[in-house]
Amino acid sequence: MTLFVWAVFPAFADEEVTFEANSPLTVAVGGAFRVEFSLNAKPDGGTFQAPSFEGFDVLAGPAESTGSSIQIINGSMTKSVSHTYTYVLLPQAAGTVTIGSAEVKVDGKTYRTQQLPIEVVDEGDGGGSQQRQQQQQGSGAGSRDDVQNQIGKDDILLRAEVSRTSVYKNEPLHVAFKLYTRVPYVNVVPESAPSFNGFWSQDLTDPNAEQVSRETYNGKVYETRVLIDYLLYPQQVGTLTIDPLQMTVVAQVVIQSRNADPFFGMGREVLNVPRKVKSQRVSVTVKPLPAGAPASFNGAVGSFTMETELPSERFAANSGASLTAKISGRGNLTFVQAPKLQLPASFELYNVKTTESINASATGISGYRQFEYPFIARAEGTYEVDPLEFTYFDPQRMEYVTLKSKAMTFEIEPDARGGGDAVVMQGRGVSKEDVRQLGQDIRFIKLGAAQLRTVAVPFLFSPAYWIVLAGILLLFALVYVALRRQIRASQNVALVRGKRANKVAVQRFRMAKRYMEEQNRHAFYEEMLRALWGYMSDKFNIPMANLTKENVREELHKRGVSTEDSQRFTDIITRCDEAQYSPVESTRMSDVYTEGVNLISQIESAIKR
Repeated sequence: MTLFVWAVFPAFADEEVTFEANSPLTVAVGGAFRVEFSLNAKPDGGTFQAPSFEGFDVLAGPAESTGSSIQIINGSMTKSVSHTYTYVLLPQAAGTVTIGSAEVKVDGKTYRTQQLPIEVVDEGDGGGSQQRQQQQQGSGAGSRDDVQNQIGKDDILLRAEVSRTSVYKNEPLHVAFKLYTRVPYVNVVPESAPSFNGFWSQDLTDPNAEQVSRETYNGKVYETRVLIDYLLYPQQVGTLTIDPLQMTVVAQVVIQSRNADPFFGMGREVLNVPRKVKSQRVSVTVKPLPAGAPASFNGAVGSFTMETELPSERFAANSGASLTAKISGRGNLTFVQAPKLQLPASFELYNVKTTESINASATGISGYRQFEYPFIARAEGTYEVDPLEFTYFDPQRMEYVTLKSKAMTFEIEPDARGGGDAVVMQGRGVSKEDVRQLGQDIRFIKLGAAQLRTVAVPFLFSPAYWIVLAGILLLFALVYVALRRQIRASQNVALVRGKRANKVAVQRFRMAKRYMEEQNRHAFYEEMLRALWGYMSDKFNIPMANLTKENVREELHKRGVSTEDSQRFTDIITRCDEAQYSPVESTRMSDVYTEGVNLISQIESAIKR
């Protein structure tokens, strides 16, 4: 039987080992909390080493728990294992305390968690978002203003972080708009686009590389996420300003419901609270480049090298050759121009061919630009050609650096074909193969008596001409009608949002599935809530902040969705809310995922009917 299983199903899919630590951002003095160290593999026995927990009293732990699951999809078997070490800690005093790294070994290899900064607040001074939330849970739902007050002014921040505030002209600097949060949120809506007046900008934002980290700012611990990432090159001298960026963050507040409903909320309710945030204005001092730049300087700033490939020193007249210069390094490569090549008057230089490979990152632009100079020597003799020069400004050394090629001497021999002067067509650059044909592009005029023959009827105003003209007019009319329909459809914002609602929901479900496979329970339920609420907001053109379970059920009923499906939506939202904030997993992620996908599919089918 064992041999049969291994023959039908391939080996278990290998999963990258991860070892992570999870804890609250803020805790209260005298309030116990849990810290979990989660491993997605089976540890070597007795290798787990907990941190020292300085600043905390250990009330319980470690409590070990192990789980495993097997999935078989299309004959492929996937096995996932989770091993968790849980501690219950009690903070000793207020302040910012860091939990060190835990260690464990898997197959002899050591894995460590990242350090966790935790803000310990003294609730006696009336501060802290955790205290406000506990007060709200004890007092009931309250008014909308009361719910707004549960989020402190510094619980959600948007900051512009720049790598430097004093640079030279054309020297790069990096700016990242980073969101700092101490409360959960479900959506971020930009209110304005970044404005970089006086800068050349390169967008580095990667929507697929959304990484959450933990930072301490002004003595408080935040979860941070980079929303917008840019590389800037100042084009003007003086003080330039990076204008503020404004966004609306839809945060979530958990409150104690006055009318506890065990089916819809188990006595708790999650409210969406919009909060506008704005980054600070940043001033950057741009210094001019020093005076006395060499004549070969064309604006390059950074650190570069130059490699040259020189042609043969001896070749025949009226034959082509080329010189290649490759400039590599880090700096404003996009603005680097081809160095000027000085050739004798009897040489003909054609347009320079440019190839490049450029990579942009937070530290600047790196890569190379290569320039090829094709030319022809028209007269025999010996010629001295000055070396090719390239000058750049190095901000680190604060000086101009000039790179030179070797001096060139060309021995031009007589044309072996005995051809005279060839006619050269000035204009676009040509390759070496085109250059070799310049002496053969003029043919002799044919001699002898002329022979006159009848020619065909001219195409203009012929029947074929009118047919082609009618076809063009008809095609133009069809394109015009199609464009008008597309413009009208795109102007209807509600229609566009409704059409893309299912597509956006599918993308979020894929992200939730990835979190489910990674056994990241908190991120999974958060992404499921975004998918479900976001679908209803886009489909029914309701702002995210105004969405409630009641108005969703009304909209579904108006569009012919059954009462059972409406109640299923409410049930899934409730289960996700409870699982997200419950310390114990009360439902299986796979069941919630399957029900959510099936429900959206059924609602989409019912609305289309």
